[in-house]
Amino acid sequence: MQDLSFITAWIDQLFRGVMPGWAATTIECLLVGVGLLLVYSLLALFYIYYERKLCAAFQCRLGPNRVGPWGLLQSFADMFKMLIKEIIHLDHIDRFLFALAPYLVIIASMLAFAVLPWGNGLQVLNFNIGIFFLLAVSSIGVLGILLAGWSSNNKFTLIGSLRSGAQMVSYELSIGLSIITMVCLAGTMSVEGIVTEQSDLWFIFKGHIPAIIAFVIYMIAGTAETNRGPFDLPEAESELTAGYHTEYSGIHFGFFYLAEYLNLFIVSGVAALMFFGGWMPLHIPGFDGFNHIMDYIPSVVWFLGKCFVLSFIIIQFKWTFPRLRIDQLLSLEWKYLLPINLVNLVLMVLIIVFNLHF
Repeated sequence: MQDLSFITAWIDQLFRGVMPGWAATTIECLLVGVGLLLVYSLLALFYIYYERKLCAAFQCRLGPNRVGPWGLLQSFADMFKMLIKEIIHLDHIDRFLFALAPYLVIIASMLAFAVLPWGNGLQVLNFNIGIFFLLAVSSIGVLGILLAGWSSNNKFTLIGSLRSGAQMVSYELSIGLSIITMVCLAGTMSVEGIVTEQSDLWFIFKGHIPAIIAFVIYMIAGTAETNRGPFDLPEAESELTAGYHTEYSGIHFGFFYLAEYLNLFIVSGVAALMFFGGWMPLHIPGFDGFNHIMDYIPSVVWFLGKCFVLSFIIIQFKWTFPRLRIDQLLSLEWKYLLPINLVNLVLMVLIIVFNLHF
């Protein structure tokens, strides 16, 4: 499979050939930042359209079909509407924390987004504790949600933020343990190393039953972590209007909306990385002809395809299952998922110690 790092190497040599090293590094960092923001925004718009169309299919209707061919420009129209909407300034709120909260949510989402390996040689951040960094920065988002609910000085936002805090802190344990289970199998916390370890066979097949259990728990916990149905209690429209972002308007509301859809992509991307090889093609030991054909498919296509399929599963959860009560939601985590995860981690360690994996 072609290594796309030659593109970044060529750009780096081009800049360093005409300017000092510090200037080249600065411009490259700016280009990476602009590129991340652009891809981040376009993916969010795609995911909004993607979910609307899937929701319409589940409910036997058409979905967006007026703005542009097949409604493709509907998300762009909504984006422009959001950008020109007035930001309503409220009285009796903590103005600094109220303004800070959406930026914390979007920054946490952007940092986690930057860790994902898009293709062979296409990765913004790559170091030996990449998974640890991913888990750390993804936890910042709950601070923004808690600040948004508290600083709004509204009972609905406060209840929504407290629900979200309890939910995200609880389900982070299951996400972390599921990822640690696969890190044990990989033997490294480097994102590139995890992908490389799956060059012969993806972890979902290599890790036997513990890998499948970890995947199922991760998908459930990941859906809860993104505050999506049937775990959407923090934003329960029938109870809390819009939950923790009830009082937000204009671009500030747009930041929460944007982060929610990108978190869906990030959860799917991490699942693709940990269980399905990231950008690595499907290789089956002994089938060299098949493996050679799979290598012709670009690595970016592999990664995005896996993300879209896994996102489809999470979206289907929302439009299939009814919303849980708060006691059911917390009982599911603390009484079932967490104990199963702990036993599953021990089982994976035993498989590794006795070399029972493929």
